Amino acid sequence: MVKDSDFKIVDSEVPQFYKGQVLIKIHYISIDPAIRGWMNAGTTYIPGVPIGGIMRAFSAGQIIESKHPDFKKGQFVEGLLGATSFAISDGKGLKILDLSKGSIPQYLGILGMPGMTAYFGLLERGKPKSGETVFVSGAAGVVGSTVGQIAKIKGCKVVGSAGGKDKCDYLLANGFDFVIDYKTQNIDEELKKHCPEGINVYFDNVGGETLDAALLNLARGARVVICGAMSQYNDMQNVSGPKNYMKIVVARGEMNGIIVFDFLDRYSEAINDISTWLLEGKIRTKEHIIEGIENFPSALRMLFEGKNFGKLLVKI
Repeated sequence: MVKDSDFKIVDSEVPQFYKGQVLIKIHYISIDPAIRGWMNAGTTYIPGVPIGGIMRAFSAGQIIESKHPDFKKGQFVEGLLGATSFAISDGKGLKILDLSKGSIPQYLGILGMPGMTAYFGLLERGKPKSGETVFVSGAAGVVGSTVGQIAKIKGCKVVGSAGGKDKCDYLLANGFDFVIDYKTQNIDEELKKHCPEGINVYFDNVGGETLDAALLNLARGARVVICGAMSQYNDMQNVSGPKNYMKIVVARGEMNGIIVFDFLDRYSEAINDISTWLLEGKIRTKEHIIEGIENFPSALRMLFEGKNFGKLLVKI
């Protein structure tokens, strides 16, 4: 589990920036499960953050000085800028925000990396068809709730799992057909009850026992999308792998992973669709905002303790 002592809050002078760079005043830092993976040594799809380095995180703010031809002073931008009050960028991976389509917090949530993960993970990896059953774990998070709401738009029956009555009630009020409270209910039993013909698409944010229960209940031709494994991140040396993976064979199904960076060139497509659904009231989102950069470590810990309700952000 993440501890306050894993981090230092460091004050320093804003460094000089040069031609081809912009200086950004950060307004919000996104708190995402991926941060825990980036704290590990080594390289997966992206290198771990070195000891003493600025913690990697998606963040958004306003350009206060620009020496870059493609960016202007006053523009709001978002990118992998780090957990910092000010950032200097050469423009690579920096996205100008169209605030007519959503707020700054939304561009770090449903219109940012989490929303893109949900959109492409479900539609490109899960390939849901109208009338099918979609099961989403970690459904109260921004990725899970977005997956569920997009699945409803596509004509699917949607079942989710979340922890606690408030989160379950929130999902039911936002289109989910049924929500399993994993703290008080048996997931396997509830899936058998509410998905008697099996699950066609399972979108996994949790791993562990929840993944095992979903595999037991796959329909023929099911697609399993592995997005994350929240239950495993704090003990990666003892990962609990899927015990029931042979059910993929019985179901003639498939299991695939989603890394959102693979779809960078299609982000505008997803943002246009999601922002339209937001304006039409077909999708709703919720933010949980913690104030003060000094609270970054405790906010990150909240994510793994299930204490946040909605997209978790630190406001600077």
